[in-house]
Amino acid sequence: MYYFIVVFMEKKLDREFIKWLSKKKGEDEKMLAFRLQAFEAFLALDNPHFGPEIKLDFDDINYYKSDIDKIEDNWNKVDDKVKDTFASLGVIEAEEKYLDGVSNQYESEVIYHKNKTNKDIIFTSSDEALKKYPELFYKYFNNLVKYNENKYTALNSALWSGGSFIYIPPHTKLDRPLQSYFRIDSESLGQFERTIIIVDDDSSLEYIEGCTAKSYSTSSLHAGVVEIYVGKNARCRYSTIQNWSKDVYNLVTKRAIVADNGVMEWIDGNIGSAVTMKYPSCILKGDNSVGNSLSIAYAKDKQQLDAGAKMIHLGRNTKSNIISKSIAEGGGVSNYRGLVKITEQASNSSAKVACDTLILDTLSSSNTYPKNIVLNDSSVLEHEATISKVSLDKLNYLMSKGLTMDRAKELLVMGFIADFKKELPMEYAVELNRLIKD
Repeated sequence: MYYFIVVFMEKKLDREFIKWLSKKKGEDEKMLAFRLQAFEAFLALDNPHFGPEIKLDFDDINYYKSDIDKIEDNWNKVDDKVKDTFASLGVIEAEEKYLDGVSNQYESEVIYHKNKTNKDIIFTSSDEALKKYPELFYKYFNNLVKYNENKYTALNSALWSGGSFIYIPPHTKLDRPLQSYFRIDSESLGQFERTIIIVDDDSSLEYIEGCTAKSYSTSSLHAGVVEIYVGKNARCRYSTIQNWSKDVYNLVTKRAIVADNGVMEWIDGNIGSAVTMKYPSCILKGDNSVGNSLSIAYAKDKQQLDAGAKMIHLGRNTKSNIISKSIAEGGGVSNYRGLVKITEQASNSSAKVACDTLILDTLSSSNTYPKNIVLNDSSVLEHEATISKVSLDKLNYLMSKGLTMDRAKELLVMGFIADFKKELPMEYAVELNRLIKD
């Protein structure tokens, strides 16, 4: 077991706080030096100059909270309040029925972890991986997503806590998915998990991520970083449904690098948050590698969801496919922002981008910000975009069959995202239905 001190930190964010955090976690000098270097980068960097305006007061955020004293592998040993929270979210039931392993983070730390597979894999919290497998951890940490890429990768690097570390050895295929679930229950909290996934040659992994938060009147911050390494002839599917409350800034960097004949798939659902900026990326380094991204962003009252994907083609005969579904209602703003770059050496490659938007009223808006670059003559890139408004004729027709206005809109939305739902694990498809109805 890995032990923690019960603590709620409201200290000012400075070098002394970072030293305290690193010491509390029992880290080596190398990690402390890295955290301090990242903190200096955070202070020097500005907010992004694109996308939604970020109105965060960093003095008002609590940067660490832990309500538990150790990681458990038995729900009966978890604090009743925490257990009830995860039970109400359906997490415990999903573990029993559908999953080969789970890791659940509450506030700043992983509080429950269980590896149910008997295969020779590593599946643990990132904090524990640093202690148990330091050589492997440092080989991949801060390698694909550098600490100084932007203000929030720097902040995550300075304050990271929790997250999952997964290593799937060569020639290993899991029967069922692994899952991590992240929950914020406190006001004005910052959550900074760091997830590293390595799927070695000829292996495969399906990984599911869920995110929720309790609603408050003040802003919280989720600034996670995910680094994924897909080996030769390997496959990784990463499915996310984030339903943060409407006071959360969700500013996340997710990136994968794919070797020869490897496949990386992002299935990305964005329902909640005040502001989201998230663009899952694939670096198609190996020949014949494939990157796919299928996403939805559903923005309602005062939400600004700026989401999309990035595909960088480096290898020959590489393929990418981006399908983005944007929905806006009640004054929400749902934008697609993406990049596809086929480099000079990525000969005979192909990429396709399809952006579909559904606007449900006159108060809402959606925009598409694509950047498509092809640097050789043997490759093909296609981009298509559609924008449609729900017509009164369609609504009146459905309502003439006895449906309410809300039920008629719900049916239209469900039809619009049908392709996305088909790609989700069953329990997450059911959860998505519930979230959209709510």
